[in-house]
Amino acid sequence: MNIRLAARHSLRLAHPRHTRSFFGLFKRKEQRFTEPKPFLSEDNLFHPFSKSPFPAIRARGEAIKQLAPCPVCSSSHEHVHAHTKAQPKAVGFECPDCGWPTHCSEEHWAADKEHQKYCSRLREVNEDEHDLRSGRKIHEFDLPGPQDVETAISFANWDVFWYTRGFPSMNTERSRRHSSKLLTYPMTIGSILHQFSGLTLSNQRLTSEGSRSLAALRTTLHVKPGTPETEEAGSDKPQVRLFILGARAESSLPPHVWEQLCMLFPSALLHLHFIGPQVSLPKPADEMKKPTKPSPSTSTTSPPEQKTDSSTSTSSSSTQDSEPSTSRSTSPTTLTETEEKSYVPNVYEPPTPAPIARLKRTREEIEIYGVPSYTVPYTHQLTITGMQANYLEVHHLFRDTFDPYTDAFVLFSPGFGFPSPASVDENGSPVLQIVSPTEWGPVIPELLATKCPIFVTGFSPADVERDVRSLSNAPGVAGEFDWVITPGENEFGSIKWEVADFDPRVMVKTNWGVWGIRGKTREIREKSWFGL
Repeated sequence: MNIRLAARHSLRLAHPRHTRSFFGLFKRKEQRFTEPKPFLSEDNLFHPFSKSPFPAIRARGEAIKQLAPCPVCSSSHEHVHAHTKAQPKAVGFECPDCGWPTHCSEEHWAADKEHQKYCSRLREVNEDEHDLRSGRKIHEFDLPGPQDVETAISFANWDVFWYTRGFPSMNTERSRRHSSKLLTYPMTIGSILHQFSGLTLSNQRLTSEGSRSLAALRTTLHVKPGTPETEEAGSDKPQVRLFILGARAESSLPPHVWEQLCMLFPSALLHLHFIGPQVSLPKPADEMKKPTKPSPSTSTTSPPEQKTDSSTSTSSSSTQDSEPSTSRSTSPTTLTETEEKSYVPNVYEPPTPAPIARLKRTREEIEIYGVPSYTVPYTHQLTITGMQANYLEVHHLFRDTFDPYTDAFVLFSPGFGFPSPASVDENGSPVLQIVSPTEWGPVIPELLATKCPIFVTGFSPADVERDVRSLSNAPGVAGEFDWVITPGENEFGSIKWEVADFDPRVMVKTNWGVWGIRGKTREIREKSWFGL
């Protein structure tokens, strides 16, 4: 009998009876969230452009085939007389190693020994683009919340910054590329303005005049020494205004990405002004109410930056119709099938980014600025204003309000040294954009007159050198500025390669270099009338 009772008791323990209390009848069942299964696995990211499962990548491959010349044909036609009008063939053959259309035929691909020098980079970009659309949760886009007041942030490089800032672990090079591409715009600004910046007098990147300029800004961005860096400590501070001129892709970043800049300055109030003819504006209110059919693929098309301005369109807007939070996650925007198939190639002037999402507090500002514009008071620390216009159209609204203690200008890859597509000299030759009356010619002297610092980036060493050289011959600029930051590499430039549609051999990195200037200050000395 005891054996039977023991066996029955063991069965009860092995198969417990499910009971439900009276109050549990009205309790909702908890739904477990499971991440969607990716469309592509990590070991299945390489696909030739023509066989890609994503329409946007296939469309980009077709655009490259129409624009890019075969490098072997180009080299063979260099010695052909101009009157023969011989033109190299367009690319049509896709390299089996990188998947990009690179040559007009397999024979020319096999004969081109130079292709191996950049083939691995093209394959890297190919896999990165497919990874962004693979459908996996991109954990490297999970952005941390406010910084602990007891923890110091290091700006030595990306890896140390991610660690001291509390980002998710970047275990692969691909994760590093994705995160650096997303954060290069706000972190480039933050790494310059922060009191722990790696640009110092000791490494000769910061000049004595630059030290004065940044000291003025830092008195507003930071609290007094010995005071905790908290929100309450900056309640009586004025706003720091950052004017980002010629803005393109940076204006389409979701606001919570720019909010990371506020995390570096917990006691500061920031107001970002995106100004440029290709600034991304919010979608019309009626379009936000229309339902969209989700596509099985996602897109964050990233054309390379070329010639005139910054042009990498990193993750566009997300559906942010809720209140802002301290920690947000960025994921590629789901597009409709029509949007996926439409790809605007990046030739010499990058395309305008897609419209951004409209938030609850987004308001139109055309009556205030006189141009298509908007303002978003995203948080009590961050306000964002976008103006789709040339800077000269709105300069008069700010002319009398500039203050070196609260204002700074930022120009991401402005292309000072590139020929202007709209202006020519008396001989009919294009002039540089730094002197063009329709581009930067009349703008830079106005910026120098404010005595506020001007920070400029470039996408390659040649681009930085080209822009710096152009300053020496520009009227109203040459001899009228002091160096703030000497030209050099930017530790917070994007690690991801950007490939040109008109020639896959042309590859650059967003914000590779950085330098800064401000209007020249002239010391005034009193002269004694008695010669003493």
